[in-house]
Amino acid sequence: MKPRQLITVGVVAVATVAALNTVPATASRPYDPTAQSLGTLGLRHGLHIGTAVNPTGLNDTTDPEYRRLASTEFTSVTAENAMKWESLEPTRGTYDWTAADQLVEFAKRNRQSVRGHVLVWHNQLPAWLTSGVADGSISKQELRELLRKHITTVVNRYKGKIWQWDVVNEAVSDPWDTPNTLHYKGFWAQNLGPGYIADAFRWARAADPKALLFYNDYNIEAFGSGNPADDKTQFVYDMAKGLLRQGVPIDGIGSQGHLGTQYGNFDTLQVTAALKKFAALGLATAFTEVDVRSQMTAGVQAGDSAEINPRLQASAANFSVLMKACLAVRSCLSYTVWGFTDKYSWVPDWFNDPPEGLATIYDENYQPKRAYQELKSDLIFAGPPYVLPRSTPRPRR
Repeated sequence: MKPRQLITVGVVAVATVAALNTVPATASRPYDPTAQSLGTLGLRHGLHIGTAVNPTGLNDTTDPEYRRLASTEFTSVTAENAMKWESLEPTRGTYDWTAADQLVEFAKRNRQSVRGHVLVWHNQLPAWLTSGVADGSISKQELRELLRKHITTVVNRYKGKIWQWDVVNEAVSDPWDTPNTLHYKGFWAQNLGPGYIADAFRWARAADPKALLFYNDYNIEAFGSGNPADDKTQFVYDMAKGLLRQGVPIDGIGSQGHLGTQYGNFDTLQVTAALKKFAALGLATAFTEVDVRSQMTAGVQAGDSAEINPRLQASAANFSVLMKACLAVRSCLSYTVWGFTDKYSWVPDWFNDPPEGLATIYDENYQPKRAYQELKSDLIFAGPPYVLPRSTPRPRR
């Protein structure tokens, strides 16, 4: 059984994108922007608000609310796992497109754009690939060709249907890794060297000239020391600058936005400054996997509001910081939450010692949390017509 969640009382009224500007205010029915979905409000700013989609939730006929919210609250969707290599080609030479195709078709029916996730990552690789490299039956030259073939096959299948591709994911180490000096990490760097990154972008561009191609990583929301030896954001910035100098067709940087309320994190101005610095390179940006987890102490699990409420407020503040920064920088194209309900969140399974949770914008019963309301208010009050220049009263005579 999952930890008890605090239920935030509220009902989300969903309207179509067109309703944003076409529903007239009347004396009996004044226009209310709070009744709009996150996705609809985001489109006022040209910003896509998206979610990762869990196929279990999508296909559970006993849980229609998951499908309803996934289809109406967001204007963009991402496959949580269905487009990863392990899922697509579990047996060498045999692709299973079922779940990935289902997501793309779901998006098409609901007029949503799709973020493709992910072409190259060191995790969730098929066992036949990693074991073949380990036992020497797959040579380095063959491995490079397998990677090229995989990227080409997947991108070709969804050519014209994917708005943004996460081409390379999490290629850079963390300061707590060994060695602690930042470096290129993981299966692909170890076996092909860092040049695989440029190759991957070139192969993806050859397969789809029109998709936006992103590098995606976590812990790059803001700059730190500015030293690429220990500042991951600086390392990624220098990497992107170097790729551009080589003529590599990289279009954007995806900052995942996996945050925790137990950490200091960053303020809006720090995050905005980072987005602007990437924008100055001519790159688009996006928040691609946003969630804000909290430690599930005994008090939280017992339903103690004195422990739950501060976590929900801190979570809302962190969601809001990323949203406000994105709204402040025109090149920030999308803001995607990594799942929208605690019912299907990856966090409790991954962060279990100590246990963590409460990471999404809806609770397990699909009630919107304070974080949802703060995101909505950020979108509403980001500019006209709901925030207008101050009126200046004249002194009364």
